[in-house]
Amino acid sequence: MTTDHKPHMKHGKTTRAPFGEFGRLELSILGTPCGNIKKLSEEIIKNLSAFQIAYVDADHKTEETEGSVFLQSGGSAVLTDKISFRRFEMNRNFNKYQRNILFNEYDLTLVNGNHFKAAKQIVVIDEKKPLDKKLEKITDVLMIVLQEGQREVPGYLKDHISSMNDIPICGIEETGKIVEEIEKFVVNHRPELWGLLLAGGKSQRMKKDKGLLEYHGMPHREYLFNQLNKYTSKTFLSCRKDQQAGMNGQFDLITDSFDELGPFGAILSAFRKHPDKAWLVLAVDLPVLSEATIQQLIESRNSSKIATAFYNQETDFPEPLITIWEPKAYPILLNFLALGYSCPRKALINSNIEMIQPKYPNELVNANHPEEYEKMMKIIADKK
Repeated sequence: MTTDHKPHMKHGKTTRAPFGEFGRLELSILGTPCGNIKKLSEEIIKNLSAFQIAYVDADHKTEETEGSVFLQSGGSAVLTDKISFRRFEMNRNFNKYQRNILFNEYDLTLVNGNHFKAAKQIVVIDEKKPLDKKLEKITDVLMIVLQEGQREVPGYLKDHISSMNDIPICGIEETGKIVEEIEKFVVNHRPELWGLLLAGGKSQRMKKDKGLLEYHGMPHREYLFNQLNKYTSKTFLSCRKDQQAGMNGQFDLITDSFDELGPFGAILSAFRKHPDKAWLVLAVDLPVLSEATIQQLIESRNSSKIATAFYNQETDFPEPLITIWEPKAYPILLNFLALGYSCPRKALINSNIEMIQPKYPNELVNANHPEEYEKMMKIIADKK
């Protein structure tokens, strides 16, 4: 007698966000003394000031007096507000997962590769720091930089780097070319924009499914889905599990995997399935939203922030349900949830966002009651 056993799933089904050792996008610079790495990193940061760039280094010659007296006295951590910047000191190491949270919001993390590994590398050819014994750090090379006096790449590196013929090479004095290559690298990794139409509400105030109301001659969820689909690479309709059967395969769906959390849970559910995408989120109860407003939001997108949102003059706050949420928003939203908050507006108010003034503020109005539905129908009829 034989028994078929299904493979045992130890962990819940989810998709990992694409982090490296430190950040979502990281570059180590190695192969030359640390002073040269710092100088080159400073030039890169100065010339790419439009991006949020972090720098990682090590200092093994720190004097004991440099550390806070509170750490020396047995304290665990110290936060000091230096007015123009903040300093956080602690007496324990960060592991990879803690580093990923710490560097989550940065567009690029530059790493001193003499001390640390990173997912992608800039290799400097310098006779003062040969790399023949550090080949394990060289896994995915963006470019090769020749130090002054160097004319060619050593044979051991040519043998080690399989894509050698495709890698750009320039001199260390050619700062413009180095910056241009890194800028291209960052821009090419801008998260792809997908659409998410929120149609999972129970419409208790409207007393009928708001997604099925017709403002423009078809169910409004279909109308907005079509609008959203024109401007995003892929569009999904967000719904509750019990709504799936009624969709008749009409839409690509993302069903709520964070139950009873409303729009907050719907956004998290989308990130859970596709954590590397940016999401243009629309609520289904926007009767007069036009393509012009969607276009304005996309054209104003700032992927260096966690989100791009309209200022809503009626609430005096950012509007969370006509918003582009970047992948870096995902850990932040989870953190708010862990602290007991499930309001997307609160996350926007307390985060680094791009807030824009809508050209057509009346289009941000939603309809939640039958009286508001009738009012919107009259407004739409008067425009025709």
